This record gives sequence, C-alpha cells and structure tokens, in this order.
Amino acid sequence: MGLPTGGFRHVGSVGVLPNELERLSTVPKLKRKDLLGIKDLSADEIELILDTADLMKAAKTYPQHFSELLKGKSLATAFYEPSTRTRTSFECAGKALGMSVTNLPIDVSSVVKGESLKDTALTLGAVGYDALVIRHSSSGAPHFVAKYISASVINAGDGMHEHPTQALLDLYTMRKLKGGLRDLKVAIIGDILHSRVARSIIFALSKFNAEVVICGPPTMLPQVFSEFGVKIARRVEEAIEGADVVYMLRIQLERQKAGLFPSVSEYAKLYGMSLERLRLASKDAIVMHPGPMNRGVEIASDLADSEKARILDQVTNGVAIRMAVLWLLLSE
Repeated sequence: MGLPTGGFRHVGSVGVLPNELERLSTVPKLKRKDLLGIKDLSADEIELILDTADLMKAAKTYPQHFSELLKGKSLATAFYEPSTRTRTSFECAGKALGMSVTNLPIDVSSVVKGESLKDTALTLGAVGYDALVIRHSSSGAPHFVAKYISASVINAGDGMHEHPTQALLDLYTMRKLKGGLRDLKVAIIGDILHSRVARSIIFALSKFNAEVVICGPPTMLPQVFSEFGVKIARRVEEAIEGADVVYMLRIQLERQKAGLFPSVSEYAKLYGMSLERLRLASKDAIVMHPGPMNRGVEIASDLADSEKARILDQVTNGVAIRMAVLWLLLSE
C-alpha cells in the first residue's frame, strides 16, 4: 500500500514523514486471513507482530499519519462475554489506524431473539466488514465463524481455549522490560485450568525456549502442559524462585461454587503474591496480571501499586499489539 503523503508533522519548517512509516512499508504481511490462536503461529510470525507493534508506538506522536494506514477499512467487535481492556483496546487500535469501528451490543442484538452464531456471522459478513473481533464462551467459536465469512476473524478469547492477542501483548511487555524472550524464567501462578490466557502464553513461550513453571491449587493444575516442557511446582515459593517474570492469574471467584479450592482466604495465603514473597524471585523480577485483579486475593494491593507490577504497561502495549495485528492482516 502507498504511504500517506499529506498533513506532515513539521519540525521547524521541514515536513517529516515518520521513519516508522517508511519501515512499515517494507514489513512482510501475515500469510493468513485470521488470527485464531497462538499455538499455530511460528516464532517468526510472533516476532513479526512484536516488531510491528514497536513501529505502531509512533502513532501517539504522529496520529495524523497512522490514521491513514487502514482508512476505508471497517472493524466490528462482537463480545459475547464481558470485556473492558480487550474490547476498548481493539476499538482504540482500529480508530488509530483510520478504520470505522462498530461494537455489536450482544444484549440488544438478534442474539437475544435466538439467532445462531452462524447466522450472526453470515449477517456480519454480508454487511461487508473487513475484520471481526469476537469473544465467545465456547471454545472454537472464532474458528467456526472464520469458515463462513471472508472478513479477517480475530480471536479475543474463546472459552477456556486461547486468548492470542493477550499473550502477544504479554510477550511484548516481557521483551521490552527484560530485553528478550529467550532464556527467561516465567512463573505462572493461579487458576491454570480455566485460563485461556495461560494456555496462549505457554504456547508462545514454548517457541522461544523460555523456562515456564506453573503453580496453583492441584484441582486447577492440568498435567497436560508438561508436554510443552512446562515444569509443575506444588508450592509458590518453588515456582517463583529466581523467576524473571511472575505472572499472576485472576482467580475466578465465580467458580468457587465448584469447590476447586477451600476458601478465598486460604487461596490468598497459599498462592497470593506479595512484596515479601516476591523476594524469592530474581532481584529485577516484574509482576504481570491480565486483569481484572482481585486485590488481596491473588495479588496484594501494595504489590499491585508498586513499581514491580507492570500491569498498566500491559494495557498500554495492548493497543500497539492490536494495531499491529490489524495492519498485518488487512493492509494491501
């Protein structure tokens, strides 16, 4: 595609086209229609997305140039489950690239009248959207939708399966703050069983020879991840010892009725992260969390508000990652 030529930002009396846009013009595109998961992405594809996100960071300085990149393209978001960070991040990303953005309000759409997922997909396809971001409680729903529409489908979380763009923004944050991904020790703590975030991160880090250790209540610790070279620790102290990154997962309190752990207070005592417990990790360890946090349960408030926690960095980086994904899928 051609680079935008109008409305240059001026430094003194000289028109300047950002170097980032020049570099974007040479970036290879993703050779796929959709982004449905991390598991089937190669390490090279992941690095391409992360590198492109670096360039997208310049959009804050040169918004008028970046808003031409996907001008004329359209994005629809369909969230069948609640979302704050992912939905608003995609909407900001689309608008920053000049896309028209439509949020499909599921609670007032034809879905409440019984419309099937297939018919909703066919309807959105007939409208002519270029991209559809979908979150759904059923694993595989985005894959199902992608078969029926020509638009690029992006998985924003499907059941307990995957959450690819969350994993990408997490890897981007790790790479930025730790200088790379290879040879990192990453401890993932909490409800591994129900976490699509954990699955995508594990799939991603396995492609970069990172050491991954998982820990949580035995009822929430699936053994299957050992197939990916993941170590399973029974105690948090063992998991985080020497870790470069401590990744805390939200304990899904709505599942407490299933009796998967004794009590919230017991969970916090055994698996919660605090500044004191974090001393077992490496000296410059960072703490991450996909949000929303249960303060005082999986993470202490003083830790969440400390410089060790890089949770807001994750949110900020999410916009750049989602801009990169949209551009790599849709640019011509």
